[in-house]
Amino acid sequence: MRIPTVWRRHFEGTGGATAFAVAGILNQYVFVGVMAVPWIVYVPSSMVDILMAIALPLPFVAVASPVLTAAQRRRFRRMRGVVIPRLPRRERAPEGDGRGAWRRRALGWLRSRATARELRYHLLLGPAVAFCGLLTLLTAITSAAAATVYLWIWILPVHWRLSWDGYSTDAAYVTAAGVAALYGTAWLAGALARLDTRNAVALLGPSREEKLARRVEDLTESRAGVVDAADEERRRIERDLHDGAQQRLVSMAVNLGLARATLGDQLSDPARAVIDEAHREAKEAIAELSNLVRGLHPAVLEDRGLDAALSGIAARAPLPVRLTVDLPARPSATVEAVAYFVVSEALANVVKHAQASEAAVTVERFGATLLVVIADDGVGGADPAAGTGLAGLAKRVASVDGTFSVSSPPAGPTIVTVELPCAL
Repeated sequence: MRIPTVWRRHFEGTGGATAFAVAGILNQYVFVGVMAVPWIVYVPSSMVDILMAIALPLPFVAVASPVLTAAQRRRFRRMRGVVIPRLPRRERAPEGDGRGAWRRRALGWLRSRATARELRYHLLLGPAVAFCGLLTLLTAITSAAAATVYLWIWILPVHWRLSWDGYSTDAAYVTAAGVAALYGTAWLAGALARLDTRNAVALLGPSREEKLARRVEDLTESRAGVVDAADEERRRIERDLHDGAQQRLVSMAVNLGLARATLGDQLSDPARAVIDEAHREAKEAIAELSNLVRGLHPAVLEDRGLDAALSGIAARAPLPVRLTVDLPARPSATVEAVAYFVVSEALANVVKHAQASEAAVTVERFGATLLVVIADDGVGGADPAAGTGLAGLAKRVASVDGTFSVSSPPAGPTIVTVELPCAL
């Protein structure tokens, strides 16, 4: 039982690999056959004839290469379960005259690395593997005939067997050779299928650089989605706090104030003290909640934009702040939020640590870049690596692919420069 088991395991998948090779032969040699038509129709005898024989099939190459690539992808997917990703879309030529644009597109297609890889597979490696597959198929057929010689030899004429001295012994040798050849062709069919798959994945699919570039694009898109989702969640929390908890606190403070005013002398001193304390705590809670809501996502930023929102920050700062905002158009909501929080946190750091007498904030847009500069005349020495809030600002800026830099010599001044990308 062990020998049949070993044979069965060895020949598992041989049928699929053989069918895969046959399909590859059909796909490849249709292409190669057309390339060989000029050489079949006539025999080139001069250099001009040779060049013509090579140049004539080129239009077919240009047209058929994407079609054949799609056919090969389908063959690998259906017969091997291997999905070869499509190549990145080639850049289109700029619009212009029809003939000139077509010529530029054609030249761009011929010069692209993806086209070179496709032609390398279709004209070199693919046909070579298909040729080896054809030899393997013919060898397998011959080996099967040799291995079964004892089955079909009886259909030969009797006089032929009688005239073959020792045919029984020779047939035994032929059978053994056929069995050995079948064993070898089974291994070779699998090896060719693996080799063809490796070549196709490397040449018909995206290269390692293209895969990495696509991965970076996917990660950038997913990160932008996460940033937008987080910004939207902050807006939702701000609306819930403003319309819910804050309104309840305001209502409670109003009721406490009315109770204190209307009850008047009817309250005992302890009761009046309790109402006064509750009223004061309610007003403080309202103020704290207002600051929290403003820190999450101020409504003025969404309604009126950066200029109005930053003007509120500058007005509330305990030191003079010169504000300059020059924005011909509003950036995206995410970029606006990042710029707002950068200015807010930077000014908070100035108040806490810089010992400055004044600060200046400049927000300008240059093309596709929003430039934010926060400067102060304080003592300097700010270091993002020291675990201050500047490190958090740098991460927030990086979340939208912006750049963050700090210039803060020990004697000052401190200048925080932020560049945020904006869509034109």
